Amino acid sequence: MKMSKTLSKIYLVALAAIISSCSSNNQQGVSSTTGWKINTSQNGGFEAELNYKQQTPVGMVFVEGGSFVMGQTGEDILMDNDASPRQVSVASFYMDETEITNVDYREYLFWLQRVYGESYPEVYWNAIPDTNAWRSELGYNDPMVNNYLRHAGFSNYPVVGVSWDQAQDYCAWRTDRVNELALIKAGALKHNTDQFDDDNFNTEAYKTAQYTGAQKKGYRDLANPKNKDGRRGRLEDGVLTPSYRLPTEAEWEYAAWGHIGNSIEGNVSDGRYFPWDRNAVRDNRKPFQGELLANFKRGAGDNMGVAGKLNDAGARTMETRSFPPNDYGLYDMAGNVAEWVLDVYRPIRSNEDDFMPFRGNVFTDKAKDEEGYYLEADSLGRIQTREAVADNNRRNYRKAKNANVGDGDIESSIYYSKGDTGGEAAMYDYGKTTLINDNVHVYKGGSWKDRVYWLNPGARRYLNSDLAADFIGFRCVTDRMGSQNLEPNRKKASKY
Repeated sequence: MKMSKTLSKIYLVALAAIISSCSSNNQQGVSSTTGWKINTSQNGGFEAELNYKQQTPVGMVFVEGGSFVMGQTGEDILMDNDASPRQVSVASFYMDETEITNVDYREYLFWLQRVYGESYPEVYWNAIPDTNAWRSELGYNDPMVNNYLRHAGFSNYPVVGVSWDQAQDYCAWRTDRVNELALIKAGALKHNTDQFDDDNFNTEAYKTAQYTGAQKKGYRDLANPKNKDGRRGRLEDGVLTPSYRLPTEAEWEYAAWGHIGNSIEGNVSDGRYFPWDRNAVRDNRKPFQGELLANFKRGAGDNMGVAGKLNDAGARTMETRSFPPNDYGLYDMAGNVAEWVLDVYRPIRSNEDDFMPFRGNVFTDKAKDEEGYYLEADSLGRIQTREAVADNNRRNYRKAKNANVGDGDIESSIYYSKGDTGGEAAMYDYGKTTLINDNVHVYKGGSWKDRVYWLNPGARRYLNSDLAADFIGFRCVTDRMGSQNLEPNRKKASKY
């Protein structure tokens, strides 16, 4: 039955009113518990972002989390039994497509020299990679010492010679630069390249009103409409990004496996030994048949093949994106350079959580004075922090540093079982019976220097946090906020 013109007009007007009302409600917001409007100055100015959708950070890909078997699934040739398989789960996160490159790191060094170079040159010098890592007592690698980091020919090659400590500092710097740009685009900050010493943007200092430079109009202050200067940005606005950091060992391993490409209806269809589908290191597709899928050492004296048929064309490291990515879109999760992860190394991992397992938590709080005010930022513009106060009444943690919980503490030591319950007895007697301590961190993935055994994502090694090597680089991750998938695959709940 056809609708009359009059009824049609009434219907369209009503529909427009409904759409307008919904749009208005979405924009203004209405409390689901009190019915009061929010995001308006008329009711006091309480603000909430109700339609937040996290954007994929530049240079990163989305890694949808899930459960997987963590640990070495292939033959344990070394017989060290330090990567026993177990089922764990990780939350969704974003990860760099490639390792941090030389040009990426040089941008960081340039910023440090520009901001701190005159007053605090040691900040810049301490961040420079150890280029002497290329030296070999019985090998000729001298050209790499002076050229690898700086020469334009190596710009898109992964940075090496970076310690775990230096990688952590880079991640913190990147957090601040990304957030600074986000606030500039939002109109809260001015574009200011004349930042020096403590007058530089720091995310935590900004949130605690410790950073006062380059202020612009800011956000409209609904709680105080007469405030012409506006207000600072807040986490609630959805503009500031979560911190960049190194991936945990579980996150790195999960991302390397790329099981999103070999799972059917929630089950892994085919087991893998490498980050790709086949249990071999060569491509089996006709256009690329026989080509290597990673940059690694094939045997003694064979780093790149013979002239005219250079298997991977990599004398040492190779330019990023030289090989196909895995199913998540991540490059070089096997070979090229090994990568630092966040975890403190321990040979036993079975006592860690099965959700987001990690060893090495150091819980901190922002430092406050006796009156409860945040301490003034330090001479580098960084907010001051302190270790969390120990509290034996807590159930979730009882000390700030937790690297050796359930493992390196006295209850876990060999001395405790012999009746020695006092003193400072520890499971790991560093320098005498082991090289394991709380400053030793895990690195993952094979490198240009490694045999095929180390290309397995479950393999793991360790090195002191202040040391570096010519085969270890890193990449950053940042956390996914809210929903764990980009396109929710669950329908809205309905009645049973």
